[in-house]
Amino acid sequence: MTAKRVLVVEDERTIAEAVAARLRAEGFAVEVASDGPGAVEAARRTPPDAIVLDVMLPGFDGLEVCRRIQAERGVPVLMLTARDDETDLLIGLAVGADDYLTKPFSMRELTARVHALLRRASRNATPAEPAPADDSTLRFGDLEINLAERRVRRAGVEAKLTPTEFDLLVHLAGRPRTVLPRERLLADVWGWADASGTRTVDSHIKGLRRKLGADLIRTVHGVGYALEVRR
Repeated sequence: MTAKRVLVVEDERTIAEAVAARLRAEGFAVEVASDGPGAVEAARRTPPDAIVLDVMLPGFDGLEVCRRIQAERGVPVLMLTARDDETDLLIGLAVGADDYLTKPFSMRELTARVHALLRRASRNATPAEPAPADDSTLRFGDLEINLAERRVRRAGVEAKLTPTEFDLLVHLAGRPRTVLPRERLLADVWGWADASGTRTVDSHIKGLRRKLGADLIRTVHGVGYALEVRR
């Protein structure tokens, strides 16, 4: 079996070498880039299966790298940031990142996140059995979720969701009005076995609310989220 390719984009040499070494020990084929232009060129030259991407880079930053790469070919992205800045995180998710880690992080957690990203990508790429026409679209009031085309409309207006936002919405729609704990969403949507990334769920929920309306998803503090739909 061909090893999965991971592109590591990090300008701090010590961190880049440590991340690359750990991923190679996990069986991945790893390429390293140290700036924005180099990262985009590396992704074009040898398309990776996943990217570990620092936000702060010379040339242009990781957000622009993510935007350019995702415009050409969708690929799972784990963003690294030295700042716990929610604005940066939301922008990163909006341009196509699937997940993020705030420095300092453990190599164990990083590799677990990369494995989870690749499992999700593999699962989403597996052809599904054709759904009957009546079952291909979920409708809740003015919300329409087209499963076959992976499109979402509210009040007739299409919302441009990221792949992860779409998967999260579909999971919530599977049990409307039922509060789903963050830990369960992490396990079912992201494929994580632990609850270390609950802020990832929160950030994606904010993205869905921004694109579909704040009234669509209800927060139960300390528990999780529920899709609020008309009975």
